[in-house]
Amino acid sequence: MGDLLAGLSCPGPRVEALGEGATLLRGFAEPDVAALMESLHHVLVTAPFRHMVTPGGYRMSVAMTNCGRAGWVTDRGGYRYDPIDPMTRQPWPSMPATFLRLGARAAAAGGFDGFEPDACLINRYEPGARLSLHQDRNERDFGAPIVSVSLGLPAVFLFGGARRSDRPRRLRLESGDVAVWGGPARLAFHGVEPLDDGDDPLTGRCRINLTLRKAL
Repeated sequence: MGDLLAGLSCPGPRVEALGEGATLLRGFAEPDVAALMESLHHVLVTAPFRHMVTPGGYRMSVAMTNCGRAGWVTDRGGYRYDPIDPMTRQPWPSMPATFLRLGARAAAAGGFDGFEPDACLINRYEPGARLSLHQDRNERDFGAPIVSVSLGLPAVFLFGGARRSDRPRRLRLESGDVAVWGGPARLAFHGVEPLDDGDDPLTGRCRINLTLRKAL
């Protein structure tokens, strides 16, 4: 329970160190959530959410879409970045300026100046949806950080080490929280526990996660 309750008593944006190269910025995106959701709605007009299939044939419980120069996709052929949306056969929508600005500011606050994301994976978690422990390793260059923005319902984020067997920390993420990891933490295993049901005024019965990366 210690990890779940860590840092929740003080109001306002604040920095919580998760380890070397990894930072949790509590409430960092809170002033921007309305603008982020408006930008997301524009993205979804062109690239709606869908449930992708893993190379092993399993349907993912998390619904996904992308924006930027390339999008992360999974199917029977494997995991990869593709400039074309396989569902619409069109390029992914451009990265909204709101996403770009927040990504750069959050990365700088986490110790990574000059971050210029070219891809954003957008996940929608409905009650019961989860993401098992994994590494973000389909990018061409691991020199840039990962910036992960939480919107809507709270979730329990699992943040581990370089090995899947490392015991992860359990961190309760609220709407507006931003996690940044890079450098020695860039390939840390991470995931999300099954989402509890609820109703958020921003997103309804779901959680939205924006994961900004330098993919190409």
